[in-house]
Amino acid sequence: MNAKRVAIYARVSTDGQSCDNQLQELRSVADRNGWVVVDEYVDQGISGSKGREQRPSFDRMIKASVRKDFDIVMAWSVDRLGRSLQHLIGFLGEIHAKGVDLYLHQQGLDTSTPAGKAMFQMLGVFSEFERAMIRDRVKSGLARAKGQGRIGGRPPVSAKIITTIHDKRASGLSLRKIAKQVGVGLSTVQRTLKVAQ
Repeated sequence: MNAKRVAIYARVSTDGQSCDNQLQELRSVADRNGWVVVDEYVDQGISGSKGREQRPSFDRMIKASVRKDFDIVMAWSVDRLGRSLQHLIGFLGEIHAKGVDLYLHQQGLDTSTPAGKAMFQMLGVFSEFERAMIRDRVKSGLARAKGQGRIGGRPPVSAKIITTIHDKRASGLSLRKIAKQVGVGLSTVQRTLKVAQ
């Protein structure tokens, strides 16, 4: 049987810190398991609260997982991957869809094992529960606001902004660049363009 190919992901929040300890320990774990390290992805001095687009190595690693460049992603701990349970579940779902497993050293989570898969599924259940709770709170808040005579929901987008978004898209700009230049959220750009389709 071929040895499993692994990618190591390491991250530290400040430039004064080093990823060396994380990398050294994860290389040792890979060696003990007979896994072959095919790539290492390091984000130096970047907070875990930053999104994928602000963590270049993390983004490259996800793209490589889609290409099936490796079988397992190894990280020191869950907080190296991100600070949000929702983002972690999204990341796990994305790599699992491609048949890539996850090993978290500090948490002892290895989704290539039956116990690790069960833990992953439990995380998914908790994440779904969290989303349901948020949905209920939003509905309750909107109902309370309506009862007080206020109107909830998203503020309307002006006709000028809608026109600007369409013009910039027609000129070939990406959705992210449009959002940044116009000063609105990415979801506003997506919604505006979707309505026009």
